[in-house]
Amino acid sequence: MNSFTDYAVEQMKALCSIPSPSGFTAKVTEYLLGTITDLGYIPHKTNKGSVLVTLGGEGDHLVLAAHIDTLGGMVRAVKPNGRLRLTTIGGFPFQNIENENVTIHTRKGKEFSGTMHLCEPAAHVNKDLATEKRNDSTVELVIDEIVKSAEETQKLGISAGDFISFDPRTRVTESGFIKSRHLDDKLSAAILLALAKMIIDGEFKLKRKLSLLFTSYEEVGHGGSSGLPADVQEMISVDMGAVGDDLSTDELVVSICAKDSGGPYDYDITSKLIEVAEENKLDFAVDIYPYYGSDVEASLRAGYDLRHALIGPGVAASHGYERSHIKAVENTLKLLAAYLK
Repeated sequence: MNSFTDYAVEQMKALCSIPSPSGFTAKVTEYLLGTITDLGYIPHKTNKGSVLVTLGGEGDHLVLAAHIDTLGGMVRAVKPNGRLRLTTIGGFPFQNIENENVTIHTRKGKEFSGTMHLCEPAAHVNKDLATEKRNDSTVELVIDEIVKSAEETQKLGISAGDFISFDPRTRVTESGFIKSRHLDDKLSAAILLALAKMIIDGEFKLKRKLSLLFTSYEEVGHGGSSGLPADVQEMISVDMGAVGDDLSTDELVVSICAKDSGGPYDYDITSKLIEVAEENKLDFAVDIYPYYGSDVEASLRAGYDLRHALIGPGVAASHGYERSHIKAVENTLKLLAAYLK
């Protein structure tokens, strides 16, 4: 299992290095198509930019879904001083991107670096620095170019509607911790790639039909609303397990979600996942996530008739600079493999 865990970590690094805010996922989609093809499968890109691949098997069709889109931003306006006002893509507070390095992706294909700053970020000048509210009016993007007016910025080719990605700052420590932006959900996407490798390498045989779906609009709510196979009967979202004060999940375990903002998950599947985790002596937690939604719930709202569940590696500091651990990757991969057996 260790070699497959290592493969998942390497794929996480590769995926996190490719900017992909919701709506700007073409490059990561192409990477996935190439990687899955190289493994020996035949993937398909949906009209909306998701990636679907059937790994084999017969009978009751299970789809495992992870999303490849991330939080990000878009230029809302070029300000008179040449700096940029940002509109968010996905749900996160502005303090989570303050002082972060970013890249502006213009519609003409040019890229510019910059930094997110409070409009008055100097402690030696702003006496209200610690208490000032962080929002789209008080936090701005400072471009790494000599510009002092809207006209100068616009001459660079930067305009409203350009995408903004955040530096992932991916690190894997000697102690096994994984730190990066966008572990939600590129860590789980990497785990599904490792699962595909396990199957093609003959680690176990599928006892049912299995497909993987990598969605491209989860962070804005409609990732899993389309692109599923017509004969899907069961779907498990593989997304992050959140870490919080009254929760059992931590960065070392696989989380099994019993209920989130969309309501309870399927009783029988959730119970079976718990049973399999116990039988295989995995480190796991069962939790409730009141401010959480998943791809499979988008599928249900779109009218798909399927059984549904949610699992994933424990991830701390969700929608910020996130942290997990190699043990969580291994526990999630083992749970999926045992469930499929």
